[in-house]
Amino acid sequence: MEGRKLTRSRSNQMIGGVCAGLGEYLKIDPTVIRLIFILLFILGGHGLLIYLILWIIMPIEPEIVPSPAQTPQPPVV
Repeated sequence: MEGRKLTRSRSNQMIGGVCAGLGEYLKIDPTVIRLIFILLFILGGHGLLIYLILWIIMPIEPEIVPSPAQTPQPPVV
């Protein structure tokens, strides 16, 4: 097992990062997930409800803070 976790995306979000997080977790394009949610919304309104529930329960991915060794240093002149 890879140790993948289902989280909302910080970098590839349009509204809440839910679709991008699902896409990363399932290893598919987030656009496909977005189209599925739109289709579910049009066909009965469930897409919005599912999206809002996932937005509430999915944690946001942790912020990556670079270590001081990885921070680029200005050139010494």
